[in-house]
Amino acid sequence: MVTCQADHRNGDASVLAPTDDIAVIPAPNPGPMTLEGTNTYVVGRDPAVVIDPGPADRGHIDAVRAEAERRGRTAKLLLTHSHSDHTEGVEMLGLEPTALADDEEAFGLRALATPGHAPDHLCFLRGRGLFAGDLILGEGSTIVPPAAQGGSLADYMDSLRKLQELDIDVIYPGHGPVITDPQAKVDEYIRHREEREARLVAELDKGVRSRIALLDAVWDDVPAELRPAAAYAMQAHVEKLVAEDRLRAEELSE
Repeated sequence: MVTCQADHRNGDASVLAPTDDIAVIPAPNPGPMTLEGTNTYVVGRDPAVVIDPGPADRGHIDAVRAEAERRGRTAKLLLTHSHSDHTEGVEMLGLEPTALADDEEAFGLRALATPGHAPDHLCFLRGRGLFAGDLILGEGSTIVPPAAQGGSLADYMDSLRKLQELDIDVIYPGHGPVITDPQAKVDEYIRHREEREARLVAELDKGVRSRIALLDAVWDDVPAELRPAAAYAMQAHVEKLVAEDRLRAEELSE
């Protein structure tokens, strides 16, 4: 499998040789949460499959459409989840997404339900490659929002452990570079969350009940611009502890 990087300054995808199998076209929506931008993948040929069209940016969508058209019949569209940075371009692309259930196959890909980051999150398995959406990023860690925003840390951890059981060689993330050591990356993600939870529990065991104090102590390595996201992450951890009867939500103060 071969990946190619797009030059999103002019909206053109790099041209692939006929034997190349996968193109990744990063969208021009970089930021602290999206890294270099949302990765749109164009997979296979006759028909090509588009995974996550990204934002409604004309240059980006034109590049995706052109790459799909080079690959034969009308492309098919799959979505890893419904967050806007992955889906806003659906209407502009002009393709109806194909909805797949857990373990359902289509176009040579098998859907795997992997909730946690979003309740409708799917990964797509193709051979020994996994299109991971926002379950795992190419750099850093993904945000698991609290229940009010559709997240669940317990579900997210279950989804990561589901990946541990797969025999895969490469992960194509929704943001950031391709991951060529998938098992090490999955283990790193699980360890990161477990260590964060252990630090949170240690502060709670000390009697700390202020949310601000807990955030300062446990997420002290997070840059200032990501502090709101860290607060989201902390709430997801709190909800997990409450569900496990390890904490009562009313104990916490601002």
